[in-house]
Amino acid sequence: MTQPPRTEDLPVTAVDEHAHAWSPRAARARFRDGLAGPTAGVAAGHTQANLISVPADWAYDMLLFWQRNPKPCPVLDVTDAGSPSTVLAEGADLRTDLPRYRVWRDGELVEEPTDVRAHWRDDLVSFLLGCSFTFEWALARAGVPIRHVEQGRNVPMYVTTRACRAAGRLRGPMVVSMRPVPAEHIRAAIRESSLLPAVHGGPVHCGDPAALGIGDLARPDFGDPVALAPGDIPVFWACGVTPQAAVTASRPPFAITHAPGQMFLTDARDEQYRLVGIV
Repeated sequence: MTQPPRTEDLPVTAVDEHAHAWSPRAARARFRDGLAGPTAGVAAGHTQANLISVPADWAYDMLLFWQRNPKPCPVLDVTDAGSPSTVLAEGADLRTDLPRYRVWRDGELVEEPTDVRAHWRDDLVSFLLGCSFTFEWALARAGVPIRHVEQGRNVPMYVTTRACRAAGRLRGPMVVSMRPVPAEHIRAAIRESSLLPAVHGGPVHCGDPAALGIGDLARPDFGDPVALAPGDIPVFWACGVTPQAAVTASRPPFAITHAPGQMFLTDARDEQYRLVGIV
């Protein structure tokens, strides 16, 4: 099984101590002006999204891959070919309004710019997928500590040995994000995240990372290592970096994605995706 390269992510710093109070529009404006960094904790209460843009002749395979693998790839919006706009954020530009991007050619990562206008093509179809940063507010309200935010780190992400269901020319492993959760808060973490299936929903695994083929929590494939406090249990959620693993494994001629942990801020409120009538 082909895995994405263990590229060294750029140094991570908190984007701003007041970022939780920004509106999504204000956050996008700052990112458009060149601010970069992980978006965990930015624009509290608003939905964050993963981005992947591919040539139109790959779009059906991508959409089929998402449909067959909804846990790591929950679709929030699909754009028209060549359009840099989305119904999820009025006036936003998908070419400039993320903190950092990744540019891929034939499955190889070639650049990590903060603006992809120079790389944009009229045939690109963009997919916005739900992001687990969205449910962190629900976890925090339920008393679950968010260790990577506490430690000023990007969330750690790992390539697993669980294969996604192939679709057309696309294949690849599932990627997961990990959050250490105190044992007494596991039930709340599962409950709160499960109420938001559009942003990955409940965990795919709790406990021994070896069950997912992860050998060392201190060596994430993306993001930063996060320290576990005494009594913490590693909890793993399906992750929207999974499409980047599929790009590496399947080698489409061109793709643009977000940089891991540096997401698109939408105008949508988290509660729009929360299941109701369920206790």
